[in-house]
Amino acid sequence: MSADPNIVLAAAGITKFFPGVRALGGVSIRVRRGRLLALLGENGAGKSTLMNILSGVFLPDEGTLYLDGRTVSFPNPSAALAAGIAIVFQELNLIPHLSVAENIFLGREPRTRFGLIDYPQLNAAAAAVLKRLALAVEPTALIADLRVGQQQLVEIARAVSVDARVLILDEPTSSLSAHEVDVLFSVITELKSRGVALIYITHKFDELAHVCDDVTIMRDGCVVGESLYADLTRDALVRLMAGREAKETFQKSPAVLGDELLRAEAICLPGAGAGRPFLVENISFALRRGEVLGIFGLVGAGRTELLETLFGLHAKRATGQLSLEGKPINFTSPAAALAAGLALAPEDRKRDGLVLPMSVAANASLASLERTLHAGFVSATRETAYITPYIERFRVKTPSLDQLIVNLSGGNQQKVILAKWLATGPKILLLDEPTRGIDVNAKREIYAFIDELARLGLGLIVVSSELSEILALADRVFVMCEGRQTAEFTRTDATPEKILAAAFPTKTASAA
Repeated sequence: MSADPNIVLAAAGITKFFPGVRALGGVSIRVRRGRLLALLGENGAGKSTLMNILSGVFLPDEGTLYLDGRTVSFPNPSAALAAGIAIVFQELNLIPHLSVAENIFLGREPRTRFGLIDYPQLNAAAAAVLKRLALAVEPTALIADLRVGQQQLVEIARAVSVDARVLILDEPTSSLSAHEVDVLFSVITELKSRGVALIYITHKFDELAHVCDDVTIMRDGCVVGESLYADLTRDALVRLMAGREAKETFQKSPAVLGDELLRAEAICLPGAGAGRPFLVENISFALRRGEVLGIFGLVGAGRTELLETLFGLHAKRATGQLSLEGKPINFTSPAAALAAGLALAPEDRKRDGLVLPMSVAANASLASLERTLHAGFVSATRETAYITPYIERFRVKTPSLDQLIVNLSGGNQQKVILAKWLATGPKILLLDEPTRGIDVNAKREIYAFIDELARLGLGLIVVSSELSEILALADRVFVMCEGRQTAEFTRTDATPEKILAAAFPTKTASAA
């Protein structure tokens, strides 16, 4: 490793595997004293995995970390923090029913000579950190009583309070107001002047001009570009992030579109403390039989919330009008949406799509239990007879229908979810990240199933963070950013560059 005194933290040849997925493949980066390195890449590029390794959440399978030129290893986040590496995660990691001060100094509380927490000293130290961030809240205030933007600043205050040598910020402005963003940029400038090295993950290109010195760009778990920020244009950034990948091995059949199935008009879902007024704002579109509508957007774009709203999950908060086959309809619950012919395969299959202690058969029949009942109870014979054709159709690899779903691979679990919803006889299938975390072969099979269902006349809406997947599957591409539609492309017009350019926030879009 080079003895360059300006390089505080470096990673060389970092590789990380998860079941069925190579998250990182030989990644190397260098973070310099008093400079901010922007780590850019589309969803799934491997940025967060790399940051988790640098901060001790994961150990790398291969590769080496260097701190001041010396080899280091962080078995846990505490070890990384002790070495001066602090991280502010995109997802809030605070304890709601503790105070602001208790959260900032959690695990590092000052003690009295009797070993008890010294609350006067704790609150005074917290007040000093809060003042640096211009955060006008009391150190004794409960986290649960703060709005999301204030909670985000408390997360940042906790990282600042440790006097870190390296500070990692993962989408730190996602919940902040314009004023809070300006304050954060002032703090970053101050930290750089004191020699702190920073890594900054963002999808908001407009922020980079205020704070960025160096840029590293990742794609598909690899570094594909490094540059001074001043030497890159926005178009060059988008081009590097999107890449020019080889033509997909999967080729969707040409669409044969039928009548209109679903029309959504002015769909809105209030933000409920998410840092902006609406999670979904004034979305309108139509879906026809035999069509695959692909929805692409970055973190926080509102894609999942849109699908949930269509499926009746937010009936009490959402506004707008839905029409099914030309008739106005109001889904007061997911059960009402299911009865009308909609089905939703959720993003998080283990949390929302499966009951892990139950069998394959029980999971596959869960959405169509009425087909398996005898005298008010589930009949194993009826369940097997009804579900078996769907399990076979999706080629689920399982020793038997009695096998616990938790013992199946991710790809086979996803196939069971698709079998479950197809067993309901849907007209419209909503698929949220249908191939996340599954192997290449299972992914290809699911692509073929989606193509087959479209040919059979179903309407499908597919949300995916993978551009290649959207381009392979979609007849039309609908792009969202910060809850709003920013572009729509036909299959022939859609390119990675166009889609990514529409997915990133701009000042104009933010002000709209």
